[in-house]
Amino acid sequence: MKKIVLIFILSCGLYAKTITHNDVYAQSVLIRDHVYFLLKNYGIKHHHDEIVKRTTITTKLKPRNAWQKAYEILIKINILRLANDLPRIVPIGIEPVEQLNPDMVYGMTQRILAEIKIFEVRKGIKVPEFKVKKFNNKTSLDVYNQFSNISATFDELNRSELSPDYVFAETMRIYDDLTVMLKYLGIKDETIPSPRLEKATPNDSLEISMKVLELIKKLQRKVGIKTIDFSRFDKREATPSDVYTITGVIIAELQPIKAYMGLTHNITPPALIYVNKISADIEQLMGWNLRKLKCIENLDRR
Repeated sequence: MKKIVLIFILSCGLYAKTITHNDVYAQSVLIRDHVYFLLKNYGIKHHHDEIVKRTTITTKLKPRNAWQKAYEILIKINILRLANDLPRIVPIGIEPVEQLNPDMVYGMTQRILAEIKIFEVRKGIKVPEFKVKKFNNKTSLDVYNQFSNISATFDELNRSELSPDYVFAETMRIYDDLTVMLKYLGIKDETIPSPRLEKATPNDSLEISMKVLELIKKLQRKVGIKTIDFSRFDKREATPSDVYTITGVIIAELQPIKAYMGLTHNITPPALIYVNKISADIEQLMGWNLRKLKCIENLDRR
């Protein structure tokens, strides 16, 4: 009888909990609480209303977009670590999937919380125990906007926004993905870098990035991948951070295409370290990415 009861208890434990957007959002609030406490610990003023106004968007997003925004937070944790004489970490990558679920985004929240906890312990910061709150009716957009808020708050904590060096590094990750896709499709890549626009601004990079996203949307529609409204990410006066956001959207939107193609074991390489990059470098490289993407008319392997 005891064995039967034990087997029953163990079998109940095998049923995994379904992770929802509400669960992910609750963890994002926990991350926010930690970051707010760090701001207070270092005596840094938080401009909450301004950040919410600047980072909040209104459109339907997918968990893949929230996952990529969480990746951005890990990049900013690296900046915090380097500023405090701690070694850089390599943010986690993920194999491409056509349908990324909330549980994968939940996993990213746990990695972020772990890295924040490591930072707090290493710096000897005593943090109160924050309780996990419960939420209802949350969506991928809610999670994304919360991550955007946290990312911008990290800029306050780091006392700097993302530099062109970081934007260029992410643009190179797009280049790597497109190079793999062209090779897999049997398309001979004869593209060359775009002419360099020495006086390029973030606006120029953003403009080309939006064209890249439109081509990605066309490919997604051809194979039945649900698309999102990219127009909400367009800005009249873009900053390097805005361009970084677009690179993240591009990388996120390439993943279901790679999965559809069968490149399920091809993880986008982590960003490398670049120095002394400027908007002209980013604009030129994104232009090259656009040329590479134009070579792909369909996703049939030759």
